[in-house]
Amino acid sequence: MLRVVDFRDVVATLDGWPALAGLSCAVERGEIVHVVGPNGAGKSTFLRACAGLVPVRGGSASVLGVDLVRDRAAARGRVGLLAHANGLYLDLTAREHAAFWARAVGAAAGDADLALAEAGVAGSLADRRVGRMSAGERRRVALAVLLVRRAELWLLDEPHAGLDAASRDALDATLRRARDAGATIVLASHEAERASAVATRTLRIAGGAAA
Repeated sequence: MLRVVDFRDVVATLDGWPALAGLSCAVERGEIVHVVGPNGAGKSTFLRACAGLVPVRGGSASVLGVDLVRDRAAARGRVGLLAHANGLYLDLTAREHAAFWARAVGAAAGDADLALAEAGVAGSLADRRVGRMSAGERRRVALAVLLVRRAELWLLDEPHAGLDAASRDALDATLRRARDAGATIVLASHEAERASAVATRTLRIAGGAAA
């Protein structure tokens, strides 16, 4: 089985502070891993390091077979990150976001519409500018972008934030379908009961290391 994430004694710093302090962990293909830990434990930094957005200062780290120490940008096209900030353009509509990413990854135009529908972005909402959307609606658009990108590794930071109960249930169903289709998912969430219901196992981080 392919080891999608392989961290060994990883050190990563933010503003000179060791946000990861010797983290060792692994994630296998097809897993849904729930990352837990107190605020400031290093959960978000771990996800961002996996996405190649935070440099690895010590230890060894690979994602999808890519050495993050040597070239942390190399795997970015195969990884999707849904962070606290949704990474959306306020003056674009949901449909325009999905269409842009469909073209960027070589997907068919119909795939963008399917991704929007899967994320619960339908009807007039699909043609509304993001700047006029609620927090929950923006979250669903960000999920649609992740879907259309066909990421092999999904990195989700508090993915249920801002969603109503029905949208949360829909997200959980989407995660299961993505896993069944071959994606590997790592999510950090304080909603232990909900995240544990969809996860295949839990990874605990405290003080920047596995607990």
